[in-house]
Amino acid sequence: MLYFAYGSNLHHFQMKRRCKDSTFIKKINLKDFKLTFRSKYRAADIEIKKNSIVPGGLFEISKSDEKKLDVYEDYPILYKKYYFYYYGKKVMTYTMVKKSPFKFPTERYLNVVKKGYKDCNLDKKYLNNALKP
Repeated sequence: MLYFAYGSNLHHFQMKRRCKDSTFIKKINLKDFKLTFRSKYRAADIEIKKNSIVPGGLFEISKSDEKKLDVYEDYPILYKKYYFYYYGKKVMTYTMVKKSPFKFPTERYLNVVKKGYKDCNLDKKYLNNALKP
């Protein structure tokens, strides 16, 4: 199945450790969403915003990878699944259940996301904008 990463799972080494079958395919943009950080974990989330985009990584994952991600993402308590279509193919990602106010991410977490942006060759401007509430 196809999975869209936009936070710490963009980090290739971490994603491989978490999901051994995962393969990075390419970078893509999710339209009409924006990136933010929230919850007590200060983790990445996406929310609907017209004419905005969230850059991310498209990965091929196995059923067992999905189960591991479900555990890691605390599905369905913290995150729920969101599906969209990319050139006719169904893609799964996660979005937070509770849309709490913005919370600046921890330095450790932010560094993992920054490394992921490098790994996937994403435009850092979207990440920088997300850090300005």
